[in-house]
Amino acid sequence: MALDGPSLGKMLDDVAVGRIQLPDFQRQWKWDDDRISALLATVTLDYPLGVAMTLETGGEAQFKARPLHGTEVGPQVVPEQLLLDGQQRLTSLFQALKSERPVETTGARNRPLKRWYYIDIAKAVDDTADRDEAIFSVPEERVVRGALGRGARRDLTTREKECTSGLFPLNLIFQPEQTGKWQRVYVSGAEDRWDLWSAFQARVIDTVKGFKVPLIRLPKETRKEAVCSVFERVNTGGVVLNVFELLTATYAGDAQYAENNGGEDFSLIEDWRAIKSKLCSEHQVFGTTDKDGGQETGLSSLDFLQAIALVRTHQRKQAFLAGHPGATNAPAVSCKRRDLLHLPLTDYTRIAPKAAEALSWVGRFLGAQHVFRERDLPYGSQIVPLTAIGVLLGSLVEDRDVQDKLARWYWCGVLGELYGGVTDTRFVRDVEQVVGWIKDGGPEPDTITEATFQEQRLHRLTSRNSAAYKGVHALLLKEGVIDWFFHEEPINEQFLIGQYVDIRQVFPKSWFEQNGVDGTRMSSIVNKTPLSYRALQAMGASVPSAYLSSFERHTGSPGDWFDDIVGTHLIDAKALRADDFEGFYRDRTARLLELVEREMGKVAVREGADDANAG
Repeated sequence: MALDGPSLGKMLDDVAVGRIQLPDFQRQWKWDDDRISALLATVTLDYPLGVAMTLETGGEAQFKARPLHGTEVGPQVVPEQLLLDGQQRLTSLFQALKSERPVETTGARNRPLKRWYYIDIAKAVDDTADRDEAIFSVPEERVVRGALGRGARRDLTTREKECTSGLFPLNLIFQPEQTGKWQRVYVSGAEDRWDLWSAFQARVIDTVKGFKVPLIRLPKETRKEAVCSVFERVNTGGVVLNVFELLTATYAGDAQYAENNGGEDFSLIEDWRAIKSKLCSEHQVFGTTDKDGGQETGLSSLDFLQAIALVRTHQRKQAFLAGHPGATNAPAVSCKRRDLLHLPLTDYTRIAPKAAEALSWVGRFLGAQHVFRERDLPYGSQIVPLTAIGVLLGSLVEDRDVQDKLARWYWCGVLGELYGGVTDTRFVRDVEQVVGWIKDGGPEPDTITEATFQEQRLHRLTSRNSAAYKGVHALLLKEGVIDWFFHEEPINEQFLIGQYVDIRQVFPKSWFEQNGVDGTRMSSIVNKTPLSYRALQAMGASVPSAYLSSFERHTGSPGDWFDDIVGTHLIDAKALRADDFEGFYRDRTARLLELVEREMGKVAVREGADDANAG
């Protein structure tokens, strides 16, 4: 790493011809009119600008490059340096001081503007004047109009009019010939302008030409992860660079791929969008794309890359062990940041289609568990190892016994609430252990052996944000619950979405208020069940005995028949008809625990009868 101090003019020349360009992971330039004016004041006063940073090209970290906004650099120009820090400042200075076109910026409320920047000569040489007041911008047509757009308060459409106004166009400052021509017109207008121009030349023009830009140059030997880390630490925009953006620039700069594909770059963004769009059209559980009219939700590009990294490193480890039986120094299975940064494009293009296929299977697997919507997905993170497992198991995932094992592992993760913290380590363990358990008859994965469920947890499951809460909801759907208003068939995916099914209270809030009963159990999952919005409306605030009679009349069904419908929710209809909350709560707790135990394949931790009924 070297600290340099090239002149501003030299740096802007390098920008103009493309010797300095941006790595494609940089965000677009976007500075507003006021910030550009303030920046120009800083430079004309020779005040500190802040350190810029570049990376020498030709090393390991090969990124697709793009010219700075406003330049006319062709795509065939290969840069010598990539600008990691200083894009906003250098782009603003290039457009204002070097370009022959107006600066494309923004004004109030982010309104697009095109502006030329001038400096008032008299104010610039006045020691008592504020330099910020000497610099201002004018519209693209170089006419400043009065209120409501009436009349021209200042017309700068010709050189003569600029000189008469005493306003020097800053984009001429690095053009000596044009500056000289402007000067001759200016000083010919009045004798006293010679002294003003001489002072202006010394205080402003010479200052800007002699301005030094503090510059850190990173050598080409700098590793990719170091570039990423450095960029995040120095990025003055405060926006964290993510791995996906860095890989996008890396893959787009892959010369071998371009050579093999008729000069066309690989677009990671477009590849991911196509994959995500297809998945979202098939399964709502994966969320939405940015093409759906808003911000992308659900399954992320990072999830996808982590699954690919898990597959790649698992395959690498198995290949090593096959050639070195009994070795203890095999490469690790991992999906950490460095693994993603060092994911070669050849491996991505090899594994990505299989990962996309596995995700489609994951969508079907989750559907079989009755997890249909993104909002009902207990742990989005659990999709990562499940996808990698799907790739590594291949066609085995279609085997019924394998699906039963995967379902047990899945529910142990959800109901044991094991995916709520740092997940990288669990990702790795689950991928290795689940694959070994299924393919090689190895021991049960840690996620199964470590998972526990306590009876008391049922009473505390009150929030939709809880993974176990969502899990119990899905298990009830999986049991085949039938809606109390639309009773033709069990609630399926189409009904769930079309009839606004959600988790509704069985004993309403009004019952707790009227009976003076502690309401801590009112919001528990034990007192909730999946029902349509129409069913909720029909229930209103009435007690169970009243709304059950109402549902009977609506459906035209006898009491015993409707009791069977209530029973699909693991609810004792007799307790509801008697408005017996204690009997209902005790019975349903026991039934939900049996459901949890069946899916986890292990006994729950039960409390005594008195404790179970405590608030």
